[in-house]
Amino acid sequence: MKNFILFLFLINFISGYSQENNKGPYLEVLTENSIIPLKESRTDVQISGTIALVQLTQVYQNKGVDTIEAVYVFPLSTKAAVHRMQMMIGDRVVHAKIFEKQQAEKVYKTAIREGKRAAKLDQSRPNVFQMKVGNIMPGDEITIDIYYTEMLLPTNGAYQFVAPGVVGPRFTGEQMNLETAFNNPYTKKGVADAFLFDLTLTLNAGITIQNIHSASHKINVHYQNRDSATVFLSKSNKNPANRDFILNYSLRGNKIETGLLLYEHNDEKFFAYLMEPSKEAKPKQINAREYLFIVDVSGSMNGYPLEVSKELMRNLLCNLEPTDTFNVQLFASSSTVLSPTPILANGANIERAARFLTHGQGGGGTQLLSALKTAYQLPRMNEASARSMVIITDGYVSVEKEAFTLISQNLNQANVFTFGIGSSVNRYLIEGLAAVSNSASFIATSKEDARKVAIDFKEYISTPLLTQVKLQAKGLELYDVEPVSIPDVFAARPVVIYGKYRGDAKGKLVLTGYQGKKKIKQELKVSTVRPSSSNQALRYLWARKKIEQLDDYAVLFHEDVKQKVIDLGLQYHLATKYTSFVAVDEQRVNKDGSLKQVKQLLPMPKNVEKSAVGAAGDITEVSVFKKSFKVSVFNGITIAATSELDSNNLSKTEERRIKMWFKAEFKKLAETQLKHQSKLRIHFSSDGAIMGVEAFENGKWMSKLEIAKVFQAEKIKKLISPRQFTVVISL
Repeated sequence: MKNFILFLFLINFISGYSQENNKGPYLEVLTENSIIPLKESRTDVQISGTIALVQLTQVYQNKGVDTIEAVYVFPLSTKAAVHRMQMMIGDRVVHAKIFEKQQAEKVYKTAIREGKRAAKLDQSRPNVFQMKVGNIMPGDEITIDIYYTEMLLPTNGAYQFVAPGVVGPRFTGEQMNLETAFNNPYTKKGVADAFLFDLTLTLNAGITIQNIHSASHKINVHYQNRDSATVFLSKSNKNPANRDFILNYSLRGNKIETGLLLYEHNDEKFFAYLMEPSKEAKPKQINAREYLFIVDVSGSMNGYPLEVSKELMRNLLCNLEPTDTFNVQLFASSSTVLSPTPILANGANIERAARFLTHGQGGGGTQLLSALKTAYQLPRMNEASARSMVIITDGYVSVEKEAFTLISQNLNQANVFTFGIGSSVNRYLIEGLAAVSNSASFIATSKEDARKVAIDFKEYISTPLLTQVKLQAKGLELYDVEPVSIPDVFAARPVVIYGKYRGDAKGKLVLTGYQGKKKIKQELKVSTVRPSSSNQALRYLWARKKIEQLDDYAVLFHEDVKQKVIDLGLQYHLATKYTSFVAVDEQRVNKDGSLKQVKQLLPMPKNVEKSAVGAAGDITEVSVFKKSFKVSVFNGITIAATSELDSNNLSKTEERRIKMWFKAEFKKLAETQLKHQSKLRIHFSSDGAIMGVEAFENGKWMSKLEIAKVFQAEKIKKLISPRQFTVVISL
């Protein structure tokens, strides 16, 4: 009952926290004949058991009069093993070849210079790719197919497939060397997608499928039988490309596909072992913990993402045990901390945290590295306490590797859990920070998700660990096993071990570890599993896991690591940071060599405000700025034509809180009314009810009953104040 009361308190007191006067420019296509090179993006997904095979099709066109080079930056899964690409011009199919990255650039540029159509796929991050398609002639339509595979792992018995939709804008202020991959034009928020988008998914589970649903998109599901289904995007989706497609499903009885997969390819034999420790009873006594919540309040978090963060914080705080201690750090260009030292998670301190979230002041870019350095300098409750840092952000930064390094250098200081907030978060950062810390990451795309993942987090940290995990093979020789050192395993989240074996598939695998003081032992007879050609994805997945261990989250770079990644990319035909796909059509079509580069306009991620974008690129060479209205707050109310209002008794904290609340609740209505009035003042009672509205006309304040009724009709979250107050708005 106590937690429920605290939850209600938090709902009532946490109000809008966003950056004031930080409206960044966005890009809007205003020219009627502007060139939009990407005509269509289609995704076809085949899921069999735990392996997803994905074909991404991009159709490029040129409706202009000049020969163009299209540049499109797009996301893929962080776990994607991109193993094939082809280009189609009419009936001709050109299969791409894999090259070392610099060599790929030479091959591509040579083809373009010779007037040939060509396409090149580069990896900027494990989840960010750039496609260049050159010498697209007027009237051309060129199709690019990209093929990748990934392994799906369940969480709490449920599976999830994610097809990332758009690369969100990145804050590059902390990056030493700027990258062109993040220099992209974006549409205005809410503007229709600049290209067609579709997705089809076929699921063959082998077990009765239950609870297929998507919170990100409207879908239609057709069941072939109990074990298989096909998922289609509903045509009623609005702007479907501006967010990640997320599909959730479970199997009968929440059964997990555990066990062993085998595949033989020439002289190499691959295996994947999905391991899930047995579920033991949760301990009755939970040790006290210390938490530092690090909350991103920068420009890209303005609006709905920040509302989701606040909902998440409400739930996380209410789920703390009374013996836990915590602190809250808000960050953007700088950091603000709730308390000099951690405080107990009692009712009074949770109320204090609620007020802090309401009164905080944000602004500027996402200075993540600075925030982490500040966090590590904050004192503990005591030197022996185990601290967990909980980072809440959309991840729209470009300093992932630098952040991984900082975390890895302080592993003895704290565990790091991450919560990605938004419709299209930077999963490389969110997952990477947790991976380096050997912890867990969570994603919340909505307020409903925020409530759910807060519960998942509480269950996760309460789940017994399987520690000191070892995998031994008896009667079977294993080699090139990844990961080399098996991390601690939570019962809610199984892990996959990839590797190779020699000889016949026989003997047994023995898994050992400890849950608390109890030793756990699981055995699997290998001869019960036969190698299958349907598991050919294991070859790519093993190599991708090897590259992940070498480079994705690695913090110490050496030239030999780069060469190892290049060798793996070339041998297993994978796109990596250092290897790229190039397709060249031998027909010479652009004889004069003229070429105009056009960057594909990206949809602004759903619910992300335009203040997240600094004018990074252009299509029409037009940047559009939109001014916000001004807000002033005064103490007390006086409805009279010549009266003046007193602000002397209003603290800056209270004034800021009211401004944030008013903009969050009345923004659209205020903008509409200011189209007809130069200045308005709205009078509020202490419980947030509107008592009257006046307009400034002919040098006087005139009462406006009709406008007051319009404001009173708005459904808002009322603000409780210790006194009556007045808000004055003007352009």
